[in-house]
Amino acid sequence: MRATLVNMPWAALDTPSLGLGILHGIAREHGAEVETLCANLDYYDWAARESGLTAEDYDFFATRAYFDGYGDWVFSSALYGDPAWRMTEFRKDMASGLDERLRETSIRLHESAPRFIDELATRIVETGCELVGFTTTFQQSTAALAAARQIKRLAPQTVVVLGGANCDGPQGAALHRNFPYLDYVVRGEAERAFPALLDVLRGHGDAAAVPGLCWTAEDGTRVANDMSAAPLPPRHWRSPDYDAYFTRVEHSSARCHIEPKLVLEGSRGCWWGEKHHCTFCGLNGSSMAFRSKEPVDFLHEITSLARRHHVLDVVVVDNILDMGFVRHLLPALIDTGSDFRFHYEIKSNLRYRELRTLADAGLVHVQPGIESLSTRVLQQMNKGVTGCQNVRHLRDAQSAGLWTVWNYLYGFPEESDDNYTSVMGQLPALHHLAPPEGVTRIAIERFSPYFDRPELGFTDLKPAPHYARIYDLPEQELYDLAYVFDAPPAGIDSALAEQLEQSVARWRELHRTSMLTHHDLGHKIVLVSRRHGFDWSTLTLDEPIEVAAFRLLEEPRSVHTLTRRLTARFGSPVPESRVSQLLADWRALGILFEDADRFVHVAPLATNAELTRIGEAAPDMTRNFLIATEAADEQIPVAAR
Repeated sequence: MRATLVNMPWAALDTPSLGLGILHGIAREHGAEVETLCANLDYYDWAARESGLTAEDYDFFATRAYFDGYGDWVFSSALYGDPAWRMTEFRKDMASGLDERLRETSIRLHESAPRFIDELATRIVETGCELVGFTTTFQQSTAALAAARQIKRLAPQTVVVLGGANCDGPQGAALHRNFPYLDYVVRGEAERAFPALLDVLRGHGDAAAVPGLCWTAEDGTRVANDMSAAPLPPRHWRSPDYDAYFTRVEHSSARCHIEPKLVLEGSRGCWWGEKHHCTFCGLNGSSMAFRSKEPVDFLHEITSLARRHHVLDVVVVDNILDMGFVRHLLPALIDTGSDFRFHYEIKSNLRYRELRTLADAGLVHVQPGIESLSTRVLQQMNKGVTGCQNVRHLRDAQSAGLWTVWNYLYGFPEESDDNYTSVMGQLPALHHLAPPEGVTRIAIERFSPYFDRPELGFTDLKPAPHYARIYDLPEQELYDLAYVFDAPPAGIDSALAEQLEQSVARWRELHRTSMLTHHDLGHKIVLVSRRHGFDWSTLTLDEPIEVAAFRLLEEPRSVHTLTRRLTARFGSPVPESRVSQLLADWRALGILFEDADRFVHVAPLATNAELTRIGEAAPDMTRNFLIATEAADEQIPVAAR
């Protein structure tokens, strides 16, 4: 059997597809002659030549347009065979969110998309392949569906298979139900389902027995098998084959604009989410159960692929860092002496010594899921951390030399204005720490508690409006196909949200020139500051109570706890009034953050970390990491988000 696996636009240009990399090896092991086609790179080269597409334009559609659907709209013209498909609706309802250049770029790409799809489908059919498999994650669905439609027109005997995160659960059944040129849709982890499907195609199996598979019965009935309830153990996971990507990218005109990276997985699921599912999070979909590779096996995979492809940048798509890796994998990585640059999702309650280990092992970007600096809002998210702990992370990550990637979220049902105004008033004290990438009202995502449990505060859910601008489907079918939903807004009003956005924009503007550090010299502590709004540059703490209090405030503490600790330290009562006044003075000087009656100091160690602010030096890499790690379900081969 000859098989072609296809990675369509708008997959990122600087990373291969983990899911297709794994399936490539599986297909080869099962006797297929397999080719992986990087159609995302093909499209970039084609559109750059035909329509003047730039790397920045592609990045917009790949990483910043998902919640508005612009990338899927571009290829809807090819899906429905009409270069002017829904053009009026786009101009009226969707284009208002774009500046003039991006609006015209979107229209130009929309009009030309059918030509690219025709050329791509013709090229695929001419190879004589018997099976074509598409992965769809984020904004790949319309491009994949359009190519599938054209392939079936040119070669009806070709078997077309669709998989990926956009096929999980009801979404996959809806895609199979509504687009008849899809022969099969694979839902869930594919290491079992894909080889079983290959056996079915060879006449050695029964489609009805393949977990999660969507298929068509002899009478034309579209059937969706139940998905497996048993998560796949790590011993059955496969290492990806990325030869096709690294060969193709070297011949792409995108190569001079990107730095190719490996995409790897050490674990699947989320150990936090198994017990405390964050209310807004729709990642993992049908498989939250946490599993991870043996550290020695993951180490071998990292080093062997890095050696094979001469690449040291590694995006790890795990939803959360396995704490066992901190004890076993990371020290082993340090011992290799390799200059890896890892991008990883972690939890924000890690301590400085653990963050230091991460940095020594080569972690550069971390996404700790901060999301807010208000304990009250974090409780609504079910995050299991406090606002002060999140600020402590920002401080300690900078001390360790890590760049923190995060977004500030709002719009939770029981939040109050004070949850935001109390934080905004203190943001000038944090301008030296890594700012949020932006401020975002939460979207209701399929598979999240907010989607599944209306008693949490969101009812009357409807598919986000862009789905109806893209697909010609009834609303109920759109409901099953959609991942993002609209609900009546909750939480703070638009005026306060705008104030929050302005405060964060100010933080981002001033971060480059802001600095606060501390030197602990034993008998005294010297703080050095350069921040807008604070008129001091050097502050020396040399009174024993001040020195002891500052050190204790490395961890969040209440006035009462700090007083008790100081009294125990000095063996004589320290008046709580004295401690309260000290905290008030330090807060006025911008060296403390206060939330939920807890205080924590905000001065990183003096390690020259402000000289290595890679997040500002490499904004595209930061954005790509954010989208890649929020797509962490790409670790599930055909169900890669």
